[in-house]
Amino acid sequence: MFPRYRLFGYSGYPGAPGQGRLGIGSLDARMKEIEQRGQAWRGGRTLLPVMELIAVTVHGSPGRDGMYRSRTSEAIIKRWHDAATRHKALLLLNIQPGRADFIDEVKHFEKWLKYPNVGVALDPEWAVGKGQVPGRVFGSTTGRELNDVALYLSQLTAANALPQKVMLFHQLHVTIVKKPKDLRPQPGVVYINSVDGIGSPGAKVATFQRVMKTRPSYVHPGFKLFYSEDVKTGKRLMTAKEVLRLRPQPEYVLFE
Repeated sequence: MFPRYRLFGYSGYPGAPGQGRLGIGSLDARMKEIEQRGQAWRGGRTLLPVMELIAVTVHGSPGRDGMYRSRTSEAIIKRWHDAATRHKALLLLNIQPGRADFIDEVKHFEKWLKYPNVGVALDPEWAVGKGQVPGRVFGSTTGRELNDVALYLSQLTAANALPQKVMLFHQLHVTIVKKPKDLRPQPGVVYINSVDGIGSPGAKVATFQRVMKTRPSYVHPGFKLFYSEDVKTGKRLMTAKEVLRLRPQPEYVLFE
């Protein structure tokens, strides 16, 4: 995966523009947009388009099972996976677990994770404990919990003779991932830590630098930009040139 590729893409959910650009219009149109806009972000690497589908959506109410989350349908995943295959893209299943455990949510999608172009994007900001309600508190995870997912993906990859499986985790601030070094390297799994700070270029860079200080050396850096929130709070989006000047240089860039 690295250093050959620069991963670049959008996140979203069908018919929900507020959750990301991939929820606007047709998937094929958005994928062509990713392919075109991504050229400015290559930085000498081969572009690998990415679709980040919100496959598990967090909610402020408990739902029937009390887990404060819902899972998307097989039909939606199939439609997105078909689009990813047509465009030679990587599909990442984004998981906002609520009170559920990451490992259980990831295993739920095993059928899809057996495809070589499907990985996971874990969102621990939305991982809350018993008695907590998502949105009222910031969620968090631990390196050990991430490692449980990595072990499962490593075994799945080996058993099915799959190429490297991407396991990404989003991080808004340092405290969202506790004891990150408990996440250990696992065969067949590549880690990406995507920093999700919102605001002005200066604020986003400061957040990136703080999180990167806690990143184990075997975890690859990522960076997220927000079309709406960054412009509202910081007046403008960062450019490709500004982002690629960051050190360590982000190997994954996502727009929401």
